[in-house]
Amino acid sequence: MTSQAKPVAPAAAGRSAEARRRRLTAAAFLLPALVLLGALVVHPIGYSLYRSFFDRSGSGLVGGDNYREILSDPTIRTALKNTAVWVVLAPATATALGLIFAVLTERVRWGTAFKLLVFMPMAISMLAAGIIFRLVYDHDPDRGVANAVWVGVHDTFAESSAFPKARPGRDSPLVDAGGGAFATRDPVRAGVPVLLPLVGVAPEALPAGTAAAKAAGADPEKVTGTVWQDFTRGGGGTVNTVDPTETGFAGMRVEAVKDGKVVESATARGDGVFVLSAKADGAQLRLPASNFREAYAGVQWLGPALVTAAVIGAYVWMWAGFAMVLIGAGLAAVPRELMEAARVDGANEWQVFRRITVPMLAPVLVVVLVTLVINVMKVFDLVFVIAPGAVQDDANVLALQLYRTSFGTDADPGLGSAIAVLLLILVLPVMLVNIRRLRKERSR
Repeated sequence: MTSQAKPVAPAAAGRSAEARRRRLTAAAFLLPALVLLGALVVHPIGYSLYRSFFDRSGSGLVGGDNYREILSDPTIRTALKNTAVWVVLAPATATALGLIFAVLTERVRWGTAFKLLVFMPMAISMLAAGIIFRLVYDHDPDRGVANAVWVGVHDTFAESSAFPKARPGRDSPLVDAGGGAFATRDPVRAGVPVLLPLVGVAPEALPAGTAAAKAAGADPEKVTGTVWQDFTRGGGGTVNTVDPTETGFAGMRVEAVKDGKVVESATARGDGVFVLSAKADGAQLRLPASNFREAYAGVQWLGPALVTAAVIGAYVWMWAGFAMVLIGAGLAAVPRELMEAARVDGANEWQVFRRITVPMLAPVLVVVLVTLVINVMKVFDLVFVIAPGAVQDDANVLALQLYRTSFGTDADPGLGSAIAVLLLILVLPVMLVNIRRLRKERSR
């Protein structure tokens, strides 16, 4: 028995040596990657964790004080809240738009060109996209595209006045009637022309169709008058008198009011002359507040209330194309036989989409969502560039707060390291979900 077992030992020893050589070869190939991983990932994480327990200078151990400050500092709490808003809204919106684009463009001939246009923002850096959208969201409608469109739509349904700064001058027959309107001091009479002088409108702001003001003629059966700019450029002229170089207020609305009710109204011509019927005899003339309504200035997209939503809009503009491309690739792998069978069985397009397309795309949708969630956790430059300094605290997110805390003249590396560790802790669950999903895919 012993003599038969001796030849087996050299073979086993050979196999063991071969296994060791393979392990050493594998280790030699993995060593550079492990060194880089340790230098660029493990060491920074370990040092950040270590540094988070020290004070600003790094010489005094403060324990968990930095983490307690995270929970007590209102600026950091705002960053946490905004990060939560980002995680909930940005990935879901980008994924939903990507799904819609992928499904719709599959049915049109120019779908490839559309996909190219939607994906093109991915070629732009976050910095460049931030500069673009800083201009898009500019409050001045002459510069900001968003407000130009918004103001254009608003003015289509509620046109603003051409005389927002107009007001009665000194010794004017007009008095404040409340609510932004002006009215005559005394009732007017038919046959006696009425003068309604105003000042305060820049010549370049006058509406089209204005002409030199003209004194209204008397008509015994009507109330006539002139509403005009009682100001002579270069000086001169007589107050409350229509001078030759002064301009009428074309389009100014004039109302005749008796006992609190409007009995007659008229609109001034280009020369400022208006004519009311005999119903206006004995009434007070009123220039309603609609004549002096301020021009609609649009929406403060980068104000405290909307700045986070505005920056998320810029992010979705960039990443919806990424979601569309991945979902489109998954959609191409969905068996067409299932969809056709459902249609044959009487399902409409919405039912096919909800019951077949979306469930079949579920793994791809999870990949896109998880990728975007991890991405928005680290968003920094888009917020930093788009949000003006005055509202940056309102748009703050954890990654931006990490930068602001860790660098600059008032830097606190200890607190910044604590924020970095918190950010890592928040990202870890999402990464673990992604790893479990990958393992399940591999085991199938």
